[in-house]
Amino acid sequence: MNDEQLLRYSRHILLDEIGIEGQQRLLGASALIIGAGGLGSPAALYLASAGVGRIVLVDDDAVDLTNLQRQIMHTSARVGQGKAASGAEALRALNPTIEIVALRERAAGARLAALVAEASVVLDCCDNFATRHAVNQACVAARVPLVSGAAIRFDGQIAVFDPRDSASPCYNCLFPQEQGYQDAACASMGVFAPLVGVIGAMQAAEALKLLMQVGTALTGRLLLLDGRAMEWTSISLSRNPVCPVCHPSCHPSLPQET
Repeated sequence: MNDEQLLRYSRHILLDEIGIEGQQRLLGASALIIGAGGLGSPAALYLASAGVGRIVLVDDDAVDLTNLQRQIMHTSARVGQGKAASGAEALRALNPTIEIVALRERAAGARLAALVAEASVVLDCCDNFATRHAVNQACVAARVPLVSGAAIRFDGQIAVFDPRDSASPCYNCLFPQEQGYQDAACASMGVFAPLVGVIGAMQAAEALKLLMQVGTALTGRLLLLDGRAMEWTSISLSRNPVCPVCHPSCHPSLPQET
């Protein structure tokens, strides 16, 4: 690191658990963020400010006036602009020393698999189950940890799924695709503005911990937040032994349970 980086990241470096070694891990890491909206905004801002060396923002939507109540990467002046490009502009203004890649697309199939394979960690900040399952499948196949968040009305949730850990469940273990869960849209249900900030910031925290190899990840737990009462509930998660996505028989490269 040069002198400017040592100064910029000094408050991280002062932490014994992080130090120069942990900060260098961040600078050499790549984060893939799927969704540059309510959750993706705080998550991306914190990853950029913390010094993750490469951040890839993927979103096929454009900034709308109704987004500005909660999607803090965007501004009134950028209404109509693609969210990925708008977000990249905000991140570069915050930290011009890192690489920001903006992709206005709905990544799927081989394209999504390639993006995931290049990442050190993936943050699922999208708003629909089809994309969540596609991202989960790509992360399992590439053995890349996934930090998943969701928020609607006053309720939020966050979990970490790490296919490098033989005991870790995947997103499909928690929400089996065959059960056909229905999406809940902010446009019809509403969402409490700070709620996405809380969950998105926690996604960033979990991603940073994974990248720096600091603390204990949220793997194997689901945190639920009731924003009305401001109460957290922690639920233990276990791997589905017959999960069609993460069972070792589906992916021989995955670690076997012992």
